[in-house]
Amino acid sequence: MLNNIINRIKLPFRKEKELYLSLYEILGFYPNDIRYYKLALMHKSVAHRNEKGKPINNERLEFLGDAVLGAIVGGIVYKHFPGKREGFLTNTRSKIVQRATLNRLSKEMGINRLIMTNGRSNGSHNNYLAGNAFEAMIGAIYLDQGYKACTKFVEKRILGELINLDKVAYKEVNFKSKLIEWGQKNRISVDFQLIDEKTDENNSPVFRFQVLLEEVAGSEGEGFSKKEAQQLAARETLKLLKKSPEFIDSVFAAKAEKEAFQVQEEMKEETFNEEAEQLEEVNSNNITNP
Repeated sequence: MLNNIINRIKLPFRKEKELYLSLYEILGFYPNDIRYYKLALMHKSVAHRNEKGKPINNERLEFLGDAVLGAIVGGIVYKHFPGKREGFLTNTRSKIVQRATLNRLSKEMGINRLIMTNGRSNGSHNNYLAGNAFEAMIGAIYLDQGYKACTKFVEKRILGELINLDKVAYKEVNFKSKLIEWGQKNRISVDFQLIDEKTDENNSPVFRFQVLLEEVAGSEGEGFSKKEAQQLAARETLKLLKKSPEFIDSVFAAKAEKEAFQVQEEMKEETFNEEAEQLEEVNSNNITNP
């Protein structure tokens, strides 16, 4: 509070008064060190470099913000839903920190309007640009204000004004359907294989499923029902598809190999049928003309 008052007094003398005001409207407080926030808004396409020639952009702050946000939201969800199982807590946290939610928050708060780019970023990255900047902004708040202030910001500004935690928690997101839709769109076979079934210390059934895309092993999921385990496996596999080009390559390579095998088998069958027809024709001629 005292720092906020001091920063407000200093505001008329700031060189970047407009940015301070914009950040105050977004965050609800004035930055102590505005450099963190400027960095959080700097997309890599701007290609700034420091005196040592190293690139300056928001990617490191994005990494930090992702970790801090996950920890803060995890703590809030844990306290808000006492007695709920790990799967429920994990799903709830994932819904809040997922890319679509962060993109929406960035736009609703006005963070996306302050992002500095070269204006020529490719379309696929633009889908993540706003959410990435939001995570970087969390990283900036953490470095500038500390973990406690960052938690307060998430509790009051995000979960207090922009996200209804209970509504989000109980909204069903069908990750399995999303993964199957992806498979249908890309003509990839999607299977859920039961790899373990046991009981825990409370004698409750526990299931573990693994996703197979074109027989390539995806992620696993464990839950107290087959549905929960499959949902978790599907959710983690969707993350893998977004973050691992190597995994995607292996899936499509398996698809290409299967299609090539199918073509070979069809050609063999076609050749066999032609030879059978020719043999039948010869036999027919032999019978007709002994």
